Amino acid sequence: MGSEEKAGLFAAAWQQGKSKMSDGAKNVKKIAQDDPRRVVHCLKVGLALTLVSFFYYFSPLYNGWGVAAMWAVLTVVVVFEYTVGATLSKGLNRVFATLMAGALATGVNYLADLSGREGEPIILGASVFLVAAASTFARFFPKIKQRYDYGMVIFILTFSLVAVSGYRVEELIALAHQRLSTIAIGSFACVFITLFICPVWAGGDLHELTAKNIEKLASFLEGFGAECFKREVDERDSMGVVIDGEKTFAKEGYKSVLNSKSNEDSLANFARWEPRHGGFGFKHPWEYYQKIGSLSRQCAYSFEALNACLTSKIKAPVEFQEQIQAPCTKMSTECSQALKELSTGIRTMSKPITAAHHVAAAKTGAAELRTALKTALVLENSSLLEVLPMVTTASLLVEIIGHTEKLAECVNELANEAKFKNGAEVGRTPSFLHRATVKPLPEADGDGDGDSPAPHVVIDVYDQPDQPVLDCPRKQTKERHVDV
Repeated sequence: MGSEEKAGLFAAAWQQGKSKMSDGAKNVKKIAQDDPRRVVHCLKVGLALTLVSFFYYFSPLYNGWGVAAMWAVLTVVVVFEYTVGATLSKGLNRVFATLMAGALATGVNYLADLSGREGEPIILGASVFLVAAASTFARFFPKIKQRYDYGMVIFILTFSLVAVSGYRVEELIALAHQRLSTIAIGSFACVFITLFICPVWAGGDLHELTAKNIEKLASFLEGFGAECFKREVDERDSMGVVIDGEKTFAKEGYKSVLNSKSNEDSLANFARWEPRHGGFGFKHPWEYYQKIGSLSRQCAYSFEALNACLTSKIKAPVEFQEQIQAPCTKMSTECSQALKELSTGIRTMSKPITAAHHVAAAKTGAAELRTALKTALVLENSSLLEVLPMVTTASLLVEIIGHTEKLAECVNELANEAKFKNGAEVGRTPSFLHRATVKPLPEADGDGDGDSPAPHVVIDVYDQPDQPVLDCPRKQTKERHVDV
């Protein structure tokens, strides 16, 4: 029995270990598939460390730098980051901070040496105190902390090491030269590899993140009308996505926008360090992406309130819903189309020309809503408590129109500052297409003799959006008689 129990325990432990290894392999595969650039980044870090380690492997290089060659290895470990901007930021901060701190510490050691053996430690200790206190205080300035915080840390570290070492080390200049040169070599290796081997641009990631966040907002509004009024809803899957024909209601997708501020600020900071690449110049207006991100989050906060209204157990009367259904659906649909246009404009770096038309149409829906609310509240005998959730939803949709308009203005400012191209120049299909149908007129005499039909046709010209619109057909028909 003892051997059987041991065998059973061993089999259970083996199955549990096998299950954990399988889960770990799936996680590794998922991380690599989500962003294959992560695998390339790992290989680049390994390559950089291998290159700088040759300063230890080969005797000629080791004899030139000695133990200080280890600073090149340490530099690669702390400097090499995922994006080009982050690597450049850390590399340049480390090199220039080391250079300035080394030069200042060398000068302080020279002055301390002139004061004699007794006064030297006092001057060195006072200089370390003053420099460390002043540099630490400088880190509290927002701009310095945002862009040069790492450099200030390295400045304090290097100054303290060189100043303190100078009291015992005779060849101080040689020591400072070795450390500076090895740090520069390590930083150069990182920058060279990250620039020329499958570079990952922080500016490109910020650009794509901004467009994707706006697209998530548009996806929420696209199916909101059908979900809000419970029309033509077929099924709901386990992820909270409502399937309505060919449209999907991304109920939770907007929530990632609420948590994107830190990522946006970090990418915007690193993007300012990057050289010209693709359509992004050295002075690309990255600050507008942060403004767009802030406006997107304000819009997402309104979506959070809308989502709460959807889960309300208080249902308005059907007659009241029918009164305000058309304008509410029109507002959500037009705002969705405007947000899609803004997202596409950012992604393709083209001016979102038709977004203003969608915003204007949404404002028209808001005006229709006010009229419908007055009529519904007068005709219906429902209590205020019954209609309050639906009225709140309508009010939030009106507020979202304002957020969408501000977002469109900010994107247009970005397009003007960054000199985006027009939609036609990049091959984009406009949001409104002019379509026409040709209908012959009833037979009539063309010349009055009754022998032949009149050579006339009727052409109906109307505007139709390139995407289907929920419960909000916009058709402006004009009849034109054309001689053929």
